Amino acid sequence: MKIKILKRIKPALSYILIGVVLTISVGYQSGYFEIAKQLEIFNLVFKTVNTNYISETNPAELMEKSINKMLHDLDPYTRFMNEQDVEAYRIKQQGSYGGIGVKTRYRKDKIIIMGVNMDTPADKAGLKAGDKITAIDGVKVSDYKAKEVKTLLRGTPDTEVILTISRQGKILKKIVIRQEVIINPVPYYAMATDNVGYIPLVKFNKKTTKQVKEALVALKKQGANKIILDLRGNPGGLLSQAVSVVNLFIPKGQLVVDTRSRVEKYNKEYKTRGAAFDTEIPLIVIVNNRSASASEIVSGTLQDLDRAVIIGDRSFGKGLVQRPINLAYGTQMKLTISKYYTPSGRCIQEIDYWNRDSLGKPQKYNVNKRQAFKTKNGRTVYDGGGVTPDVKVQETELSKITKLLLRDDIFVDFATKYYYNHSNLDVKNFTFSDTDFNTFITYVKDHNFSTKSKTEKYLDKLMSTAKDDDLDKDIKANTLALNNTIKQAKITALSTHKEEIKKLFTDELIKRFAYRKGLYEYQLTHDLEIKKGIELLNNEAKIKKILKS
Repeated sequence: MKIKILKRIKPALSYILIGVVLTISVGYQSGYFEIAKQLEIFNLVFKTVNTNYISETNPAELMEKSINKMLHDLDPYTRFMNEQDVEAYRIKQQGSYGGIGVKTRYRKDKIIIMGVNMDTPADKAGLKAGDKITAIDGVKVSDYKAKEVKTLLRGTPDTEVILTISRQGKILKKIVIRQEVIINPVPYYAMATDNVGYIPLVKFNKKTTKQVKEALVALKKQGANKIILDLRGNPGGLLSQAVSVVNLFIPKGQLVVDTRSRVEKYNKEYKTRGAAFDTEIPLIVIVNNRSASASEIVSGTLQDLDRAVIIGDRSFGKGLVQRPINLAYGTQMKLTISKYYTPSGRCIQEIDYWNRDSLGKPQKYNVNKRQAFKTKNGRTVYDGGGVTPDVKVQETELSKITKLLLRDDIFVDFATKYYYNHSNLDVKNFTFSDTDFNTFITYVKDHNFSTKSKTEKYLDKLMSTAKDDDLDKDIKANTLALNNTIKQAKITALSTHKEEIKKLFTDELIKRFAYRKGLYEYQLTHDLEIKKGIELLNNEAKIKKILKS
């Protein structure tokens, strides 16, 4: 009897001893014993499922799904990265990769080419935006998972990839020789006027500060004594590069941002470390609701220090810092470790992922509860909800109907059709006319607007529930009528947001005819924010008034 009891006690004693050792090693922190306990439970569940489940399992897939679900429930930025993800992350930081130079979107059985970079292998091989890649090296795209697709187009420079593409009803084969593709954070710069230089900054990788400085040097040589720095659509990147970009305009020793965490070692102040490039040149920074993270550090800090006038629309509102942490077998975890605060002491994080409502949804900042902070000159700025511009130019938040349109292939297909039907386009003076817009509306009517709104999804759910209750036949006619009404309402909504859609198509079509360089050249004379920036820079008294008010 004693032997049986000892056999039962031994495993329990083992777990107790593990818990005691863990507790002692971390200074009696009981949380670590809880972690060990839960890991043991998870390990047993995982092992039991993969060993005993009725059908064969894929342990790697099950584990990745489990991890991703766990991390997603924390915040959208904390995530697990497998070997392919780690390589993609490295490429984003380094600013170059072996590939063909296209922007793509995966759609079930095909890859849609959304854009082709000038002078890249794809461009030289004659690939065009709107082309649909259906096979890679003879293997159908539909045979691959979405995550695998991008890696298939990338590879060692001077290697060959054979693409089968569908273009305007024709099937073509293209042989493309991969080369090193450079991701330029400053893809273009130019003189907007005789004395105003324009620099669009699209990402923060290891090349960012170097390229911004090179642009500044070149523009000053051309006569620029005022600068517009355009951060619209910039999703962020390396925090160190954000600090370095600020340092171009702010002298050594100035606090740019500090990070605050519950882990002491992640609490850190980031200050400018070198001599500034130019502390006096008048500066306008343009932001919109897609300017995030590092973009908000630059714009928020320059605003706090009254070094630049910020114009455009409210920025995204990402005040969280992630750190890549190495795991086993070449994998990593991108972990949210802290919040960042600009020199005035504000955090611009919009969504509170740690306080959720009864449905589990994270809470947005409350406009009425925003805290006020002071800039260097005593101007009032607020936390939460991104960086609010000093001068608001226009709303950049796209309408719901336009977002649906962008997710639907109709947008791409119509732009492609327009491109092939208008070989002689005057890019510099192009406008997407009302006639063009009406043609587009007709196109949408003739081709099912397949992307469903929330209303349509609810209606589908209603019909499914009615079928379960044997009520679907009784309400079918009314449901069909309502569905048709919703479809018509979507078409009407397109007309309501005509100007927004016309601008998007204009940008898209100019890129197809003249690449991104052509779009930047077009925007120098047509873009509202750039025009406003030039107007402000040419009114020194107004700039001073804004920064000192």
